[in-house]
Amino acid sequence: MVTKWTNWDHPHTGTELCPEGSRLYASALRTGRIPRTDVETTSCLTELGLLHPDPDDADWMRPVPPSIALAQRLNPIEREITEQRRLSIAMAELFEPFMDISTQQAGPAHSITVLEGLDRINAALDLATAQCQTEMLTVQPSGHRRPENRLLEGLERDKPLIERGVRIRTLYQHTARFSPDRLAYADHFSEGKVEYRTIDELVERLIICDESVAFIPVRDDRQVALELRHPGLVRYLIRVFEFIWSRAVPLTAGAPYETAPDGITDIQHSIAKLLVEGHVDEAIARRLGMNVRTCRAHIAKLALALGSGSRAQLGYLIAQSGILEQERQGLAGEGGA
Repeated sequence: MVTKWTNWDHPHTGTELCPEGSRLYASALRTGRIPRTDVETTSCLTELGLLHPDPDDADWMRPVPPSIALAQRLNPIEREITEQRRLSIAMAELFEPFMDISTQQAGPAHSITVLEGLDRINAALDLATAQCQTEMLTVQPSGHRRPENRLLEGLERDKPLIERGVRIRTLYQHTARFSPDRLAYADHFSEGKVEYRTIDELVERLIICDESVAFIPVRDDRQVALELRHPGLVRYLIRVFEFIWSRAVPLTAGAPYETAPDGITDIQHSIAKLLVEGHVDEAIARRLGMNVRTCRAHIAKLALALGSGSRAQLGYLIAQSGILEQERQGLAGEGGA
């Protein structure tokens, strides 16, 4: 059985000419017409409206000029585009009043924004501080040093706030008391509504402006931060700040590392607590804002005071000595709310 010839050898879509169709259409344009039998397997020519029957001879097909064929194909598309554009405008007008309400209720006031890169983080901080009118709270873990350029950035950011009468409260670690740069920075703003306090251990950096926006780091390299404008989150962070602030010591209160009657300094008590919790030297140094060498020197003095001959014995002696349960007045007594 012989099946009817199909155009399987010439696949077509509504917007394509097969190679054979292209050749035949070009030939028809040059000669003015082509035999009907030549186009039986090229349905794309008639589907695209490129050929029409010769009114004088049914055995021939005549070409439709390309400009006319194109216009015929584009007209329905353009009508559809026009209709879709009209519909999109109508929908936008319908929803516009509700967009305004949504922005007011759940817009920036409740947002959590991820800031990537120092440039974007600093730009957001600059904007928040420029808009700050009442109070800024900051937690600044010390590290063992602070590059000069960062101190200059801090000066540039804080000075306009102080000139506007904004209150600034900053928490450092005790090690900041031994940093000439930090002491000079604090002394630069000794007048006005600026307060500095220190405590032995801080977790991470925090900046809060006017009880409305807070910034916290996401990664250790501080290349990613969160900008928090959710009132509940900001209020929670303020309570955390106030809790630490009430236990911190004013920077002007004198050296907090005095030796207690048991021969162990306050910083060594802090180190002892972290040792018992199982932290390694590097982690202890980072949490207390000192370099590892200084941390190990304190550990050696602690071991000497307790008569320890090894790291394992030191942990045991700390637990047996009861120094972690002793009432530590000094710093907590001086750092009232």
